Amino acid sequence: MSARVRLGAQALAVGVVLALLALLIWKVAHDNGGVASKLRAGKIVAAPDFTLRRLDGSGDLSLASLRGKPVVLNFWASWCYPCNKEAGTLEAASHDWAGKATFVGVDVREPTGDARGFMRKYGLSYPLVHDNRDKMWPTWGLAGLPETFFVDGRGRVVAHVIGQVSTADLRRGIEKALKT
Repeated sequence: MSARVRLGAQALAVGVVLALLALLIWKVAHDNGGVASKLRAGKIVAAPDFTLRRLDGSGDLSLASLRGKPVVLNFWASWCYPCNKEAGTLEAASHDWAGKATFVGVDVREPTGDARGFMRKYGLSYPLVHDNRDKMWPTWGLAGLPETFFVDGRGRVVAHVIGQVSTADLRRGIEKALKT
């Protein structure tokens, strides 16, 4: 490898590292205080209400309409690999916990058609809504996808899982929501 190519590769590597560092600094400086950051600080916070269009075409769904029992709120997108991996787990758990907890999937950052295809591909039967205006991301303080929040029957967020959720994660979160 010539010295010129090596120097160019090193400059590119340094540029990438600096860009990532700048992104990290920006993220820390612009933490919007969403639900996730409050939970990380050990607080139990009121779940921000929302009303979003259902993906199955049957009107709108509001979080407030689900008060009275725990809600498992899962943020996802069809292009997200771990979201695809956890879809079956969420569907099975929605049946296992039927009557005790309500599952709601919130599709973000993609066209409605892609989200409906995901819903059909995995046979998802619990309510799925679409945030086509990207309002939920900053309000809930999402860092990426998937993320799952657990809301108790009084409308307070009591637990949060970043990344692919497991059956054990779901059990722990729902049990915590049932206890509060």
